[in-house]
Amino acid sequence: AASVRVITATKKTVDQNFSSNGNFVPNQDLKFLSETSGVVTGIRVKEGDRVSKGQILAAIDQKYLSIDLQTAEDAYQKIKVDQQRYESSLKTGGVTQAQVDDVNLQLRNAANRVEQAKRKIGDAYIKAPISGIINKKYIEVGAYLSAGTALFDIVDVSQLKLNVSVNESQVVQLQTGSKVEIKVPVFPDRTFTGKVSFIAPKADASLNFPMEIKVDNDRDSKIRAGMFATAVFKFENQAEAIVIPRSAFVGSVSANQIYVLEAGNKVRLTTVTPGAIMGESVVVLAGLEEGQSIVITGQINLVD
Repeated sequence: AASVRVITATKKTVDQNFSSNGNFVPNQDLKFLSETSGVVTGIRVKEGDRVSKGQILAAIDQKYLSIDLQTAEDAYQKIKVDQQRYESSLKTGGVTQAQVDDVNLQLRNAANRVEQAKRKIGDAYIKAPISGIINKKYIEVGAYLSAGTALFDIVDVSQLKLNVSVNESQVVQLQTGSKVEIKVPVFPDRTFTGKVSFIAPKADASLNFPMEIKVDNDRDSKIRAGMFATAVFKFENQAEAIVIPRSAFVGSVSANQIYVLEAGNKVRLTTVTPGAIMGESVVVLAGLEEGQSIVITGQINLVD
């Protein structure tokens, strides 16, 4: 006779809650580049200032831009007079229709140059394209800017994104819009709440699914981009399933076989379908009924 230990298979509530770690990134992180050229005559913000979309951050010398606008307007007025003269001459046969079409084209081009000059004057006041905080300033008064020159780094942390990854058994329980509890180690007495904003449709190289959780930040910006955090996923409706010790499996869980005790002190080698592994316990999805007795130690001395 072989000495073994057995237990009765029973259903238990399976704790489906889990957590995943990640780091916060800003909602928007913009490196603001210059669209025009000229000498910086004034800077109205400094690093750390909170700015709103459309707020003036700096100004460029408008002297030469004003000259360009005046030149464009003078050229436009001259061509406009010529166009009126050509229109009158066309009626008397002094010019051809082709000449009138040509002067009309020149007039439209001159009008476009006037609009471009006005746009450049408007661009002389550098305005914030987004709301956020000036994280870095690259320019000083007197510096000459050209198109593409870095001006400011603007970071929007009114909302932060927590990037985490979950495995395939966890991702099927989640959907966008779900609320998630966020714990930040540097604030042990506080719990934040976020919402799932993105779940990757495709797994990465490690067979995990990246996801994004948006968290509203308070006015004092307690949470900062780059901080470590843990997303805690909790589920109200916990399912019941048969849970057995990991030691019940012959060899390893991947072997999918256990010994079931039958009448007459006999054992039957049974193939089961294991599910989630929770520490030293394994969920059995199929192949085992509630109330059956299974061997959890001593399998090495048993045969079917």
